[in-house]
Amino acid sequence: MSARSLYMFKIADQPSEFEQIHRLNYRTFVEEIPQHGANAEQVLTDKFHQENTYMIASRGDVLKGMVCVRGLRPFSLDAKLPNLDSYLPRGARPCEIRLLSVERDCRNGKLLFGLLELLARHCKECGYDIAVISGTLRQQKLYRHLGFVPFGPIVGVPAAAFQPMYITREAFKATWPKLVSAPNTSAGLVNLLPGPVGIAPEVRRDFGKAAVSHRSDAFIADFQETRRLLCALTCAQHVEILMGSGTVANDAVAAQLTRLPGRGLILSNGEFGDRLVDQAERWGLSFATLRTPWGNPFRAEEVLRKVDRCRGIRWLWAVHCETSTGVLNDIDSFKRICREHNLRLCMDCISSIGSVPIDLTGVYLATGVSGKGLAAFPGLSMVFYNHTLRTGEPALPRYLDLGFYAAHDGIPFTLSSNLVYALKTALLRRNEESFERSRHLSRALREGLKSVGFRIIASDSDAAPAVITIALPPALSSLEVGRRLDELGYTLSYKSGYLIRRNWIQICLMGECNDEKVLPVLDALGYFCPPQHLAAL
Repeated sequence: MSARSLYMFKIADQPSEFEQIHRLNYRTFVEEIPQHGANAEQVLTDKFHQENTYMIASRGDVLKGMVCVRGLRPFSLDAKLPNLDSYLPRGARPCEIRLLSVERDCRNGKLLFGLLELLARHCKECGYDIAVISGTLRQQKLYRHLGFVPFGPIVGVPAAAFQPMYITREAFKATWPKLVSAPNTSAGLVNLLPGPVGIAPEVRRDFGKAAVSHRSDAFIADFQETRRLLCALTCAQHVEILMGSGTVANDAVAAQLTRLPGRGLILSNGEFGDRLVDQAERWGLSFATLRTPWGNPFRAEEVLRKVDRCRGIRWLWAVHCETSTGVLNDIDSFKRICREHNLRLCMDCISSIGSVPIDLTGVYLATGVSGKGLAAFPGLSMVFYNHTLRTGEPALPRYLDLGFYAAHDGIPFTLSSNLVYALKTALLRRNEESFERSRHLSRALREGLKSVGFRIIASDSDAAPAVITIALPPALSSLEVGRRLDELGYTLSYKSGYLIRRNWIQICLMGECNDEKVLPVLDALGYFCPPQHLAAL
């Protein structure tokens, strides 16, 4: 697990938790703030301990932070400030917040946010609408940032002086989304989408170059180099680049399949397999379909059985990385089956090219895009192939006729030089280290999520590192969790219809990302998905 693994937030109720509370209380209010005298046991039990409700944050079994609340009068502040109620709004139902303490190595904002979020829920359940504190003078900037308002004179002694302060429920509701420090304010939001993805500065720089004609010699040279880099990355012999989304590229594949004799077989174990079926139907292709439940990979035996049962199968079309679930289907088993049964294999590799090492040797047609794993801007799609394309196919739409592209050295129509230059730069940055970083980060996220009870749709053995699809329990709304994460600066995938229908959210690692920026999303998820809800999974 990373050093930024999840904190567990809860109300203390175990003897071992109370023992750690007393010791943290001592370290903070004896050793750090000299409010009480030292003792050999290094334990400080609060005088209101039996009446306090403690909100705690732990990492594993180790207490890392706490705060307590108490609603019984007199408060500790009553003893320091006579006529306390005269400073508060008339008719208020107050409580007192005390003993806020966080270990030095965890004072990064995220733990504090979780404690206060839990505290706010508890105060609301108890009917409190205002909270008072004795705020240490050394943390006045923090308290004011949280929304606390100072009132009355400073109390205490010079070595441990405090400013009475209060916060209303309304003020806290307006402030809490800002409590976690921005994930990286200088770099903007943390982009965890499957597209558009985070873009490296040098890719942005080359995208911003002045546009040039797609007929210029300089552009043609750069374009051909981009094609070469794409083929080197995928082990394909040829590639055609089209302006448009992955849907355009898959339509170009379907157009080619209309020129082949015999029937086909389309595999679907998710949303994007279903989209292949839809596109094939729209093109009037003759084919059989093999479906397996979402989240399950295809096994070679079931594909072989389907091929044997269906007469006249001449091609097979499937998705490599099923983006809806995060399952990485076994392209090598598909290649082996097609080789042994003389089938042409077509693969939707839109979410896998650039995300995982891939070998398209022997694949008839495969599709990719610029705006996902290749970490460039969306707008370019591509079709890879390893054979000679037929030219002069008047039955095909001109824009989708791959043979027409091949006959014009890949540039039969206008191309955006900005998109091509950005793609070329992104390709030059892709290497084995990129894949390893993604694998490492994906493992850390999956372990962190599973350790506290989240259910991940794809099993470890069949998972694509770049897509983590998370099932939320019925008590939690994926739309609400996604919205709240958006407010904190973590942009996840949760608005697609197929995710909404299943109450799923996704963390995707297709663009520029690193541990420092991404792993704190585990803390944020922990805030919004309490353990008692996850237990229902």
